[in-house]
Amino acid sequence: MKWDYEGNLSDFNDTSDGLFIICEGNFQYGNATLSFYNPNLNEVENEIFFKANGMKLGDVAQSMTIFKDKAWIVVNNSHVVFAIDPNTFKEVGRIENLPSPRYIHFISERKAYVSQIWDNRIVIVDPQTYSISGYIEVPGMESSSGSTEQMVRIGKYVYCNCWSYQNRILKIDTETDEVIEDLIVGIQPNSLVKDKYNRLWTITDGGYQGSVYGYENPSIYCIETENFSILETFPLKLGDSPSEICINGNGETVYWINDDIWEMNVESTQLPVKPLISSLNTKYYGLTIDPDNNQIYVADAIDHSQQGVIYRYNQQGDLIHRFYVGVTPGAFCWKK
Repeated sequence: MKWDYEGNLSDFNDTSDGLFIICEGNFQYGNATLSFYNPNLNEVENEIFFKANGMKLGDVAQSMTIFKDKAWIVVNNSHVVFAIDPNTFKEVGRIENLPSPRYIHFISERKAYVSQIWDNRIVIVDPQTYSISGYIEVPGMESSSGSTEQMVRIGKYVYCNCWSYQNRILKIDTETDEVIEDLIVGIQPNSLVKDKYNRLWTITDGGYQGSVYGYENPSIYCIETENFSILETFPLKLGDSPSEICINGNGETVYWINDDIWEMNVESTQLPVKPLISSLNTKYYGLTIDPDNNQIYVADAIDHSQQGVIYRYNQQGDLIHRFYVGVTPGAFCWKK
């Protein structure tokens, strides 16, 4: 991907709280975009990275994280993480030459982990110098089929789910930058959150029929971190494709996509019998919960070729607002 100046710049200075929407675009098309939504005004500004910087974001924007005074955008197939000012949306730095980055998680001002797909390493970077400073190799994982994904920190440990053709949750010591333990769950855990008890929740998609890695019932897992063991397993139906497990601001309720939008209290011992929000016979692709008021935002990729839609619901599942963003909206990042 070449980041060439392509047009006039727009000057932004949006200090308001809001929601960034990361739109993947299409693989190898270089049409990833970034949007910003102000919930108080019900206003969205699309293509903010391009407008602020005069260049395209890149190929397959995967995720975004805000740390201190910078917002970090992981662009997977462009092998780059951009740092931007969260108010002006202008680039302030970038980390390049990453194998295939997925998520960035900050340990300190001088150290962050960047997970990868099709690699058996997590990359250690220095956010101040925008440089690679080391690697964490995952034991027993081949580079050709390796996968590390979302990261959650509890104390001095970072936990990471291994998704594509994998079935593990890793436990990493942030003082030694080593994987010290792993936990086997179901096939392809695709997301990871922690609740108010510092327990982990992950959801597996079960693979697919004909996969060389296997095909099984997807499940939701609750994991006790004190002894790093599975506390509860909630099996779903064979053939379901659940994803995007999320949690509300107080850590009491988990949400996920499985055609519909589902919710469950972390104290529950059984799965809900009906969804909170029914499917519109389209492609729900991303999910986030406002940490302040527990409103629910659902990204609809539709057909992955036209502009996607974001639906905003209240806690009861009633529609509040809908708006259009870029192609294939898949991730969110709250600016608070």
